Amino acid sequence: MSRSARRPPADAGVEPGDRALPGLAAVVVATLAVLVTAADTYVVVLALPDILTGVGVSLDELQRATPIIGGFLLGYTATLPLLGRLADLRGRTPVLIGCLLLFAFGSLLTATAVTLGPAVAGRGLQGIGAGGLVPATLALVADRWPPERRALPLGVVGAVQEAGAVLGPLAGAAVLAFADWRAIFWLNLLLGLGLAAGVWVSARGRRPDPLGLGLALLAVVAFGLQLAAPAALAEDVTLGLLYVPLLDAVAATTPLLVVTVLAGAGLVARSLAVPTGAVLPLRGVRRLVSEVDVLGSALVVLALGSLVWAFAAADPASQIVAYGPVLLPLALAAAVAFVWHERRTPDPVLPLRVLRPSGAWGAMLVNLLVGVALVAALVNIPLFARNTTTPGDQFGAALVLLRLLVAVPVGAVAGGWLCRTVAPRLVASGGMALACAAFVAMTRWDERSLDGGWSVVVLLLAGLGFGLAIAPVNAVLLAVTGSDVHGTVSALAVVARTVGMLTGLSLLTAVALRRFNAEVDSLESPFELCPQAPGDCPAYDALVDAAILTQLHTVFAGAAIAAGMAALAALLLLREVRTARPARPA
Repeated sequence: MSRSARRPPADAGVEPGDRALPGLAAVVVATLAVLVTAADTYVVVLALPDILTGVGVSLDELQRATPIIGGFLLGYTATLPLLGRLADLRGRTPVLIGCLLLFAFGSLLTATAVTLGPAVAGRGLQGIGAGGLVPATLALVADRWPPERRALPLGVVGAVQEAGAVLGPLAGAAVLAFADWRAIFWLNLLLGLGLAAGVWVSARGRRPDPLGLGLALLAVVAFGLQLAAPAALAEDVTLGLLYVPLLDAVAATTPLLVVTVLAGAGLVARSLAVPTGAVLPLRGVRRLVSEVDVLGSALVVLALGSLVWAFAAADPASQIVAYGPVLLPLALAAAVAFVWHERRTPDPVLPLRVLRPSGAWGAMLVNLLVGVALVAALVNIPLFARNTTTPGDQFGAALVLLRLLVAVPVGAVAGGWLCRTVAPRLVASGGMALACAAFVAMTRWDERSLDGGWSVVVLLLAGLGFGLAIAPVNAVLLAVTGSDVHGTVSALAVVARTVGMLTGLSLLTAVALRRFNAEVDSLESPFELCPQAPGDCPAYDALVDAAILTQLHTVFAGAAIAAGMAALAALLLLREVRTARPARPA
């Protein structure tokens, strides 16, 4: 008999209150957590120059910023399948709480970083925490609503996630108007801890153990003070002793670190001794570790991590992938080994059998293509604005993109509502067909197009189209798979979209740059066009500007193809053949 046949129910080891149908309050708090972490993704882009200066990196070394951005993306993507599987094995609530605590701890490391290393580590932990929230929240929604009623709440979750792209820069700008960049991460720390407590209370319906909570707060405060070392404490004659090692030869023996270790150890002991209301959900961890496919988890992290870093670390202006001869073969070898291993292990981290229905693998394919098209809009619409109507104006270019972004959440809710009466595959296909038509219109834009009202309509329609596809894709995916794998398949859907964005950015940019270079090479030189003043040749500049527009039009054309393929795939593959529903893990 295989271990999977002997395995207890997915909610074994979870407190009785966790096995009940999740309440609406738990879903709301989890959705708010998704909003906060999604907004954080876009906040950093705004604050990046200040962050680099704060960790000792000069602005003429911007290439060193790659780990800060790539570290978040790496953590977000590479661990998603494992976190999704843990949500199926352990329950949604513990994963949500654990991810929020990781996000909060990563925020603490980033807020107190004075060198690049801790900042990168903090962003990586934030990425892991943020990534795990999405599949756990989608699975929580699927647990509460039956297939025929869950499209609208899935659309709301999708809308909230996409709203982070709009609210993130605004929130970052508001914080930076009154404080420095570190305040952003201190705020993230407070929000992460508060939301973790909110999930705990709303999902379990009981108060946490007071002693355990006190020990947790003591450990967090002591460690935070050690990292932050505020001048008012560190430079005080008396309070400064908190930062003086008790053992001269061991720097890690400051009173604050000793308190952190003792409080942390006490918290672990208390959580194991009194599982009811425990702050740390350690009950059943030993059994869980024995059930987790450690080798499969390591292989999938290695495969995704190598692939993500190859694209994330690349300079789109000069290369498709970074360290390609090393990272791509490594990703391929790890992926092949992973598939071979998963087909033979009785308890795979990713049960590949669940992807057999066309609605399941079709949802992955649609999300991959949506990612390709979406990244073209996110990157190249601001570029188009900066090269035409808002030259050199980063803020003005962002406002142009905002016209698309504000429509995505609206489309997500509308898509969920339409699925109540229209087949999800038709809603998703129609949405991506609308996005395809918008990109086709963008291929005809000239240097004055953004000044007219028609461009606003095109951008709104593109955003609406992307939004319309969110709920039906997730609804079909969760309808054709059992609730015992909802966390896993939701994680795979997020991975598919992220990989689509990474590969799409590199491939479309590479094709467009080749087109641009071909156009420039065919131009007459300034000495031929303006022999009297070749250094100031408006005719040549106009031809180069036209070549830049050709480059951007090429990207929009590629995005239109990807969106059109997504529309066709959704129409043909997103068919609901619902499975039996096993017991729901909380």
